[in-house]
Amino acid sequence: MGTTQKRRDYMGFAFRQSVPVMLGYIFLGIAFGLLLQNAGYNFIWAFFASLIIYAGSMEFVLVNLLATGAGLLYTALMTFFINGRHIFYGLSFVEKYKKMGRAYPYMVFSLTDETYSVLCGTKVPEGMDENKVFFWISLLDQSYWVFGSVLGALAGSYIPFDSTGIDFSMTALFVVIAVEQWQESKSHFPALLGAVCGVLWLLFLGPDEFLLPTLCTCVIILILARGRLLPNAEKERG
Repeated sequence: MGTTQKRRDYMGFAFRQSVPVMLGYIFLGIAFGLLLQNAGYNFIWAFFASLIIYAGSMEFVLVNLLATGAGLLYTALMTFFINGRHIFYGLSFVEKYKKMGRAYPYMVFSLTDETYSVLCGTKVPEGMDENKVFFWISLLDQSYWVFGSVLGALAGSYIPFDSTGIDFSMTALFVVIAVEQWQESKSHFPALLGAVCGVLWLLFLGPDEFLLPTLCTCVIILILARGRLLPNAEKERG
C-alpha cells in the first residue's frame, strides 16, 4: 500500500471520528466570526485568532476584551482561569504525546475539551498507528474551527443582517459545558461553589466586575479544600 493511500486511510478514519466535533465547531466558529466582524475585526483576524489562540470559549470572551480595550494582564488572567482546566485533563495525555516526536508541541496546543473526548473514545483499528490517528483527529478538529470562523467573518462582511442574539452562542456554549461536566462529575462541590461565589460577587460588584473575583475565590477555596476533595474522589472512583 502506497504512502498516499495510507494517508488517505488515516484521514478517512480520523474524519469519521471527528464528525460530531465538526458539526459543533463549524457553527460555533461561524458565530465567533460574526461577532468578531461585528466588533470591527475582519476575516484575517478570525483566521489568525482561530489558528493561534484556538480556544473556543476564550475566543468568544476575546471579542469583548478587544472591544473594551482590556489590558494584557487582565486578558492573561482571564485566559488562565477560563482555559486552565486543560492543564488537569491534559496531564493524562502527556506521556502519550511525548512519544509523538515533532508533533508533541502541536498535540499539546490542539487539545480541546471536544478533541479530548474524541481521543479518549477512539479505538484505533489494528494496523493503524495510534499517534497518526490522534494527530489527524486533532488537526481536522482545528481546521473545522478555523473554517467556521473565517466563514462567519466573511458572511458578516458581505451579507448584511441583524446580529442581535448571536452573542448568546457563547452563553449556550458555557451552559453545555457546565451541564456535561455536572453529569460526568460525581462531586458537584466545585460547580455549586462557582454558582454561590458568582451570585455573591455579582450582587457585590455588578455584572461588569464580578467574573475575575469569582474565579479567584473559587480557585483559592478549591486549593484549600483539596485535602478533603481528593480522598473523596479516590473513594468514588474505587
